[in-house]
Amino acid sequence: MVSISAQPYSYELPLNGALALIIIDMQRDFLEAGGFGDALGNDVTRLQAIVPTLKQLLEAFRAKQLPIFHTIECHQPDLSDCPPSKRNRGQSALKIGDTGPMGRILVFGEPGNGIIPELEPLPGETVITKPGKGAFYQTNLEALLHKQGITHLLITGVTTEVCVQTTMREANDRGFECLMVEDATESYFPEFKQSTLAMMTAQGGIIGWTAPAANVLQALEVLRVVGC
Repeated sequence: MVSISAQPYSYELPLNGALALIIIDMQRDFLEAGGFGDALGNDVTRLQAIVPTLKQLLEAFRAKQLPIFHTIECHQPDLSDCPPSKRNRGQSALKIGDTGPMGRILVFGEPGNGIIPELEPLPGETVITKPGKGAFYQTNLEALLHKQGITHLLITGVTTEVCVQTTMREANDRGFECLMVEDATESYFPEFKQSTLAMMTAQGGIIGWTAPAANVLQALEVLRVVGC
């Protein structure tokens, strides 16, 4: 048995390869100046701080040949999958679909909608395009996970309290055993991140587990996946 030292208690890793890394929305629109996050008035450099840690996790999963799923929040060019309630919310300088320094905001195929180069997916790694905050909403993620027999998810990315938390709650409702990697997720608002981590593990892990990347990497080092 291999386990990760976690909150609220140890998270046991499956030995049959039924573990996947989920990387949520590490895209230029959220992490770089001129993107949607910047247009909303946020300090995008806060999100950039987790990139080295995410690279370590990505390399560890690649070395073990374990499944990796990347997500991108985006909409069709005609915005047919973007409800007015989402597009019109707030008073930012640029709204979804508007043209900014990196092309149209949160529109599929635009330069700003791509995953940052440091975390660029390799062939064989699945990229899920999602029109909502959660990675299961109007996507085939659940079907792909079931097809591969995946039962355990390590969840990372941005932002902690929005797309990452939504995805973990969706996954929990679908029966997946989820751990959020504490220093591989980030928010524009530090207090929101800490509150989210506390909510995930409250009441004996009502949504799931959290742990720092160092604990995850230590467990992965000794993990021997049956059949690999």
